[in-house]
Amino acid sequence: MATATTARPTVGEPAASPFEIARLVALHCLCFVLPLSTLGFFLTAPHGRAGALAWLLVAVASLVADSKSTGERRQPAATLPGWPFDSILYLLFALQLVNLGLLVRMAATQDFFRMDSFVAWQLMGITSGYSGIVVAHELMHRKAPHMKALARILMGLVLYEHFFTEHLRGHHVRVGTPDDGASARFGERYQAFFRRTLAAQFRSAWRLEARRLGDEDMRWNDPRLLRSRVLHGLVLEWSLAIAIAAIFGLGAFVLWFGQAFVAVRLLECVNFFEHWGLERRGPRISPVDSWDTTSWFTLYTLVGLSRHADHHAFVARPYQQLRHWEESPKLPAGYFGMVLLALALPQRFERLMTAELKRRQLGPFAPPSVSAPAR
Repeated sequence: MATATTARPTVGEPAASPFEIARLVALHCLCFVLPLSTLGFFLTAPHGRAGALAWLLVAVASLVADSKSTGERRQPAATLPGWPFDSILYLLFALQLVNLGLLVRMAATQDFFRMDSFVAWQLMGITSGYSGIVVAHELMHRKAPHMKALARILMGLVLYEHFFTEHLRGHHVRVGTPDDGASARFGERYQAFFRRTLAAQFRSAWRLEARRLGDEDMRWNDPRLLRSRVLHGLVLEWSLAIAIAAIFGLGAFVLWFGQAFVAVRLLECVNFFEHWGLERRGPRISPVDSWDTTSWFTLYTLVGLSRHADHHAFVARPYQQLRHWEESPKLPAGYFGMVLLALALPQRFERLMTAELKRRQLGPFAPPSVSAPAR
């Protein structure tokens, strides 16, 4: 296996200076661009056709900025205060609730068959995927019960609450193995992965909860299932969706469901390329079991999600402390560009990803005696 030319990453020795803390907080505030743009769209509605479409330029600008982004390989300081970075998460949570409330209000007070509805569907869906779900992902890995509760709420708002159970107790245990429904196989295209992973992840979450309650194969009418967190999530998220339809009308329900669908498509697209073609070679997860990107823009707009190798190796590490690993395979673009490649340019996606796997001697190109790097 090719060896890394950069030393194994370590967290810097000194604590961060006040200037460094302020710099990092300011950079991570880039994650407000999408939700604040969405808020601006709702607050200035209604729009004409061209005026509404113009708001989608924020998504185009994000893609361009990501494609032009420089690499970020600097390691975090040994200690950073948690509260300013946690405050960003709480503010993003609040913004998600406000934006969804405004989405429903707009659907209830405006003619549904306007360009505003189409833009609201796309813009809110993109924000729910790149902000709401990303924040939920960070919160669900925290120890504090209230943070986990907020994560479950955010996932329920996109009709995908079972992801909380499957991601923590399924994906993080089985990542890179044939048993993991969220790990894309070598040569697999996104559309096939999406169809497979939806059923696989829900089935896994249901069985994980059934096992917790005493019997993985319990029947659907077993009274113990009344204590299933997955069942609770289904009831609450769909009760809210049905209540929106009953109170605010069919248009509001269509937009609610539509934004959830776009968000889940983005989530599973990210899942798709984060582990595509990689095969875990041992019981312990190593940095070579996840794809990383060095994109500066992705790192700071998606609250550290791009340092996925370190996240899997150290699941409780908060986003501001995630480290760069030179050993991990590197995506050919940032996350915004990777979504475009996976959805619209599958042949180019496969060619670029396969070349990196060959270069790193990973996945199907790994020699039989390969061993994971020490951590």
